[in-house]
Amino acid sequence: MRVAVLMGGISSEREVSLSSGRAVVTALERAGCMVVPIVVNDEEVRELDGLDVDVAFIAMHGYFGEDGGIQRLLESRGIPYTGSGVHPSMVAMDKVETKWVFIMSGLPTPEFMMLRLGQPLQELEGFIVEKLPMPLVAKPSRSGSSVGVSIIHDVSEISRALETAFQHDQKIIIERYVRGRELTVGILDDAALPVIEIRPAREFYDLSAKYEDKGTCYITAPDIPRDVYGEAQRLALRAHHKIGCSGFSRVDMMLSEDMELFLLEVNTIPGFTERSLLPKAAEAAGIGFQELCRRIILLAQRESVSVKKNENPSFVGV
Repeated sequence: MRVAVLMGGISSEREVSLSSGRAVVTALERAGCMVVPIVVNDEEVRELDGLDVDVAFIAMHGYFGEDGGIQRLLESRGIPYTGSGVHPSMVAMDKVETKWVFIMSGLPTPEFMMLRLGQPLQELEGFIVEKLPMPLVAKPSRSGSSVGVSIIHDVSEISRALETAFQHDQKIIIERYVRGRELTVGILDDAALPVIEIRPAREFYDLSAKYEDKGTCYITAPDIPRDVYGEAQRLALRAHHKIGCSGFSRVDMMLSEDMELFLLEVNTIPGFTERSLLPKAAEAAGIGFQELCRRIILLAQRESVSVKKNENPSFVGV
């Protein structure tokens, strides 16, 4: 099987994507595939011109990787690709759109508000204090790997948090901070993988905690009640379905101090580095990294491009 592995890209997560791509290339070569590595440097991706491959493995994160951009390009070339289609990718990449899908589906998620660049910061501060209780989380609506995310403990921290988030997107989200434990659930071939608890050594699971800090702990057998564990898996699978995802995804959530679960987001192209969570969850289920990558390309072949083009997500146009 000839597989093009697309990596790099033009988002702030380029370096992470290159790491993911290199790991996937190695795994697929060991699995016996003929691999064509492609480092994406622009939105034209001329490297695809005349390329004869059976499937494209998308190992790109952020803008033009997870937002439907590269997916639309591959569909125009008639190349089957891994992961979700154009519309689900667009929705999942946008935290505001994802929130509305959760709410309309009756799925638990922290209260939030959406803000746009251009409004006076002082005016926004007053609006936020009036609507949501401290502490809060500020994050760009369309960014990944916790880029631009801040925890707001006090009114005096609001302006700086907004400025940081607005550096990465013109639309940002402010949501209630849930005190508790961060959980993540991988989805593979319409089944929930084992729950993983993330315990960062720093205040929250930011970019450094994800890819640099060796103090971050990943608990593959978290000490949580069995019914809560099962509910986390059920919620993750429902979120995956409601967004309209295909093949695989990773769903992040918080478990509050009083054992309530709150969905945060759905990642349609989670990381594939040695520190990444989907491979860890698969390994906990007895699926090694090489086998995980092999299964993902087989899923891509099974779900043809035409099926992805005609997807009917639960809330088209949300």
